[in-house]
Amino acid sequence: MSEQIGPIAVLGAGTMGHGIAQCFASIGAAVRLYDVDLPRAEKGRAQIRAVLDKVVAKGKMAAERADGIVGLVNPTADVATAVTGARWVIEAAPEDMQLKVDLLGKVKAAAPADAILGSNTSSLSITELGARVGAADRVIGLHFFNPPPVMELLEIVRGVSTSAATIAAAESMAKAIGKTSILVNDAPGFATSRLGVILGCEAMRMLESGVAGVVDIDRAMELGYRHPMGPLKLTDLVGLDVRLAILDHLTREIGEQFRAPPILRRLVRAGHLGKKTGRGFYVWTPEGPRLPMAGE
Repeated sequence: MSEQIGPIAVLGAGTMGHGIAQCFASIGAAVRLYDVDLPRAEKGRAQIRAVLDKVVAKGKMAAERADGIVGLVNPTADVATAVTGARWVIEAAPEDMQLKVDLLGKVKAAAPADAILGSNTSSLSITELGARVGAADRVIGLHFFNPPPVMELLEIVRGVSTSAATIAAAESMAKAIGKTSILVNDAPGFATSRLGVILGCEAMRMLESGVAGVVDIDRAMELGYRHPMGPLKLTDLVGLDVRLAILDHLTREIGEQFRAPPILRRLVRAGHLGKKTGRGFYVWTPEGPRLPMAGE
């Protein structure tokens, strides 16, 4: 199955990109991991190594298997090198339509004519992306969840012109990498982002209005509704900047119920983007998340 899927090109070596690369390398597929400069791409591979080293240390994976997975990931800073001969190209670039259009435009010029072009966007229009790239039948949304190697769900998003063959290939690929997929039509926020951000948004409004504190709001959903993680902690994990971009997009597309709470915009302006910066609604330490202290 890995030979049928690979080689894979993953564009963007950040949190989502290197996690997606790990998913494919774990089934034996060769992965080219692209970023705008080689150190960033190499850092993505190093992060895969760091994740797997922890798994090995816990006795859940043999060191030789971890070495094999990392060895299948090849960093590059050249788009053409990444996509030449690739069956699948999956971009995990920031949530900016023009950036994604420009990137996939370069891909289209260098990748095989039948390569499937997947986007890990969590909210942008797959229909628009496919039309602007000029490969609407081959463009599909592949919305992975953080962290990609752990989270079971893959949200597959079909644009208006995405072909049946592309959809079938995506569903088969999801099974090959051990994911359970759902198929949704192209709509602002799809299914998961739309539901997820509205819960997070309301949790922030409750915090602002003094209904309860951060920990108690999160525990309400964790213990009362069996959510594995509360909405504020999840926002920290996803990234406050990512959540803000999604909310701004959904406000424009759908309406005021998605307007970002002021607290979210203030934290983003302060550079407190969640776990990736060490501070969001929580302070993230090696021992785990805690509440900010006075003056922090």
